[in-house]
Amino acid sequence: MKESLWGYWLVLLGIGITTVMIILQQKTTTDQQDYYLAKEVTRAAMYDAIDYGYYKKYGELKIVKEKFVENFIRRFANSATLNKTYTINFYSIYETPPAVSIEILTNTNHGMAMGTDLQSGVVTRLSAILEVNGYLDI
Repeated sequence: MKESLWGYWLVLLGIGITTVMIILQQKTTTDQQDYYLAKEVTRAAMYDAIDYGYYKKYGELKIVKEKFVENFIRRFANSATLNKTYTINFYSIYETPPAVSIEILTNTNHGMAMGTDLQSGVVTRLSAILEVNGYLDI
């Protein structure tokens, strides 16, 4: 009887460890996906928001805030995963020199365990500066 209880405890311990590993793996994957998605979307949206008329006239880079936000949200929505809830905060957007700071909050729902909702939140913060070395080809 004593040895069978040890067997039950080992099985329960294995199930618990496997559950924790799956939850941590999903959170790590979410963090990496969000970071690279935000990085690529920010870069593309900044290039799309360049004011080429200002660049031709003054020779300095400038982005349009509204165009950047519009492009960022459109590109992010096209690439984001549908089973997660995202909150995007724009902290600073400077037109000249072009610089942005973004925070993305991701909530994932992993299911229910013992009557509690298992949710994990991932915070991704990104700051980017757009600079061109040399001549910008228009």
